[in-house]
Amino acid sequence: MDLAKKKLGVLLSTGLEHPNLETAVGLSRAALDRGVELYLYLIDDGVRALDDPRIHALPARGAKLFVCAYGCQKRRIPLRDADTVTYCGLVVLTDLINGTDRFVALN
Repeated sequence: MDLAKKKLGVLLSTGLEHPNLETAVGLSRAALDRGVELYLYLIDDGVRALDDPRIHALPARGAKLFVCAYGCQKRRIPLRDADTVTYCGLVVLTDLINGTDRFVALN
């Protein structure tokens, strides 16, 4: 099946200690390897994954990385890397859910 130009949305809401991080990284890498347009949204404790080098490297491979600004504020995580990360809110998350061919929520 040709997946090129298909859009995949992935939401990660769990912290660094949860196995969902490994799942999100693996799914993201596999999707990018197949030419899928990847939209990764970090929310709640998932915003802590922004410091994970595997997540941090995804935009260089073409992933669009969105991070909940409120989640960062609540956890006192400074906003940075504005050239590779889009800080936003739930309206953007709704747009991703509605605008992707598939959406996976890792809660």
